[in-house]
Amino acid sequence: MECNREEGLRAREIAANMLESKDFLGARRIALKAQRLFPGFENIYQLLTVCEVQCAAVAKINEDLDWYSILQVEATADETVITKQYEKLAFWLHPDKNTLPGAEVALKLVSEARKILCDRTERSLYDIRRQYASKHVTSK
Repeated sequence: MECNREEGLRAREIAANMLESKDFLGARRIALKAQRLFPGFENIYQLLTVCEVQCAAVAKINEDLDWYSILQVEATADETVITKQYEKLAFWLHPDKNTLPGAEVALKLVSEARKILCDRTERSLYDIRRQYASKHVTSK
């Protein structure tokens, strides 16, 4: 068990360094390994949350950010689900709880996702662009 903890600690440090160099995909992969090795690590959820949001922000749909992926909700999610998920992510990303590199940007992305997805007009326009992009890519 102590061996797993030490190896996990090493993996968590590597993930934090990758996060600092903006390798969010690599940081996510290594952080998940650290979590598997020793699930009780402090700040592992904060690290993973930053990675998940930043990785989602890289994937664009027709030059739009994928707000559903950023917020980690289904496209069918209602306002209650969106707000609840926002609160959960904001808790893990808040500067008082998370001083990791990329956390502040991730919090801004999550806030913007909530703003767009909770505004009926903005969400409708976004969904139309998203559907158009999906059909346009599929038909090629």
